[in-house]
Amino acid sequence: EVQFVESGGGLVQAGGSLRLSCAASGFTFDDYAIGWFRQAPGKEREGVACLSSSDQNTYYGDSVNGRFTISSDNAKNTVYLQMNSLKPEDTAVYYCAVAPRTTMRFWEYDNWGQGTQVTVSS
Repeated sequence: EVQFVESGGGLVQAGGSLRLSCAASGFTFDDYAIGWFRQAPGKEREGVACLSSSDQNTYYGDSVNGRFTISSDNAKNTVYLQMNSLKPEDTAVYYCAVAPRTTMRFWEYDNWGQGTQVTVSS
């Protein structure tokens, strides 16, 4: 069974940093895309970052580009999201999931984790 578990969320002040982890089981990072998404209350799920496991190409949402970095440790079957210069508008539940190709469209992803809450105070 493919399962993703997110961790690393928490409460941080504006301008601070957090690193989220997405640990995969029953799955290896070969020829898939792993994406980070977030969803704030009352808002649609938003693509944050995406990484292609085959060529390590990365893609970012406009609102986080230059502040967030996605990376992977294939030996640990884990994908990370380093978040710097956090803003109150980054507050959301953050999820990871897998897709057969590189895309920022959340409906193309599957095997969603339970999410980890990130709260940025002003």
